[in-house]
Amino acid sequence: MAEFTHFNAEGRAKMVDVSEKPETVRTAVAHSSITVNEDIYVRITENKMKKGDVLAVAQVAGIMAAKKTSEIIPMCHPIPLTGIDLSFDWEQNENDYILNIVASVKTKGNTGVEMEALTAASACALTVYDMCKAVDKGMVIGKTYLVEKTGGKNGDFNREEKLR
Repeated sequence: MAEFTHFNAEGRAKMVDVSEKPETVRTAVAHSSITVNEDIYVRITENKMKKGDVLAVAQVAGIMAAKKTSEIIPMCHPIPLTGIDLSFDWEQNENDYILNIVASVKTKGNTGVEMEALTAASACALTVYDMCKAVDKGMVIGKTYLVEKTGGKNGDFNREEKLR
């Protein structure tokens, strides 16, 4: 098991020094989802939600969140992001609809972008909730998880199984 690196000699939290790590291209892909009822699904897909284009706003929120990750995750390094993309896919589950959200983030630096991808996916799902809550507060934000990451000394990670 890997040793925790975010503690100093006194056992208190610290931000890890990454200055000696080599600069490499690093990517991360994260997934989240939100389950909505049929009314919300129709309003989103037909762009009839009163607050506007839900997916466009959620996509921008995800991008903004990735860029601000180090401001809300205490030990996360501020890093220059070279690319951020969010994509959406609908699936039906009995009487509900699930919006799957995939956030892809890229950098060239000395630390990874897993937290930025996870934050982007999470903020995207939260924004969908915010924009639709007047119609139904019963929406459920699903599992949020890292799908894959590349680069860095710990090597690549690829989740073989989707978690729903």
